[in-house]
Amino acid sequence: MGCVMMRVCHLDTCPVGVATQNPILREKFTGEPEFVENFFRFIATEVREYLAELGFRTLDEAIGHSEVLNTKKVIEHWKAAGLDLSPILHRVTTTNDAVLHQTTMQDHGLANALDNELIEICKLALEKSELVRAQIAIRNVNRTVGTMLGSRITRNFGGAGLPEGTIELTFNGTAGQSFGAFIPKGLTLRLEGDTNDYLGKGLSGGKIVVRPDRNSKFDSGVNVIAGNVAAYGATSGTLFVRGLVGERFCVRNSGAIAVVEGVGDHGCEYMTGGRVIVLGQTGRNFAAGMSGGIAYVVDLNVENINPEMVELEELDDMDKEFLSKTIKSYAEETDSPLAKELLIDTNFKKFTKVMPREYKRVLLAQAKAEKEGTDPMQAVMGVSGG
Repeated sequence: MGCVMMRVCHLDTCPVGVATQNPILREKFTGEPEFVENFFRFIATEVREYLAELGFRTLDEAIGHSEVLNTKKVIEHWKAAGLDLSPILHRVTTTNDAVLHQTTMQDHGLANALDNELIEICKLALEKSELVRAQIAIRNVNRTVGTMLGSRITRNFGGAGLPEGTIELTFNGTAGQSFGAFIPKGLTLRLEGDTNDYLGKGLSGGKIVVRPDRNSKFDSGVNVIAGNVAAYGATSGTLFVRGLVGERFCVRNSGAIAVVEGVGDHGCEYMTGGRVIVLGQTGRNFAAGMSGGIAYVVDLNVENINPEMVELEELDDMDKEFLSKTIKSYAEETDSPLAKELLIDTNFKKFTKVMPREYKRVLLAQAKAEKEGTDPMQAVMGVSGG
């Protein structure tokens, strides 16, 4: 693909346009898909040569025959002095008719997945973009609920998904891991109950609302409703959670909007975009490695912030407008008493803005270029070292 091993991938200065976002450098890229195809043909040819040398006709015949491996050269290297590989490479004695490669496919249980029912319920939306509303019971054995349905939406309508609110599904109970993972635009999942880890993982334009059961007497502001690593790697969409969540909330979020009543340790770690509103306390090491996006935290404990890449700021008028609009929508969706109380203060005095330094420089450069009528991309590349 044209790589010349300059070893500057992390500097955004790749001279052949491979590892860079700089449009000038990317023009130098000359790779074609056929080059990769040709490379793998060479690999396949070499694999067949090695197989023939060892006396095998196929990879299936070779699998499991660890006795043909020559480890002498490896274990005689000074880095591996005294290393004994025999326990790892020991070949188990088998009967003559036994095979050493896979012959039976693993049953992942997808035939019994709840999403099969959801796909049937949403048939009119998938075929004709018609509105669908439904209420479904859910248990913690139901994992990645909404993901297969979301896949069908993307296959049928592409990356743009469906119009906002085309499919709205409400679940009652306890959801398993990865509820709403990767769901696209046009799909809204509401959960009245609680859920496990990886809520909204890879959220890709969809909307997820999690709130306690309507008969629950618990104070959501001090009780956990979702597990760890919620909204991991989210790229777009909305996540509203009435209650506390576990550790590593919104890690690697690059574009989603998320509102929650409190988070555990390492919140917004490695975040590169999007916005996060925390209506309560955070755990330690908040904003570690956060290079983009903005977080707003109520009654922030400064000692819990990792200051390496971020600064703490007061709100400007645009921040207040965003908070007012988003928290109002959150309160309407979740009926959160905490959110309703915070909305009384139109200046949002309890909030602190967590802003990445370099991200702020980029935004300022972009705004200046737009005001002056110059190329925003060139301005951004200028302040980011490109």
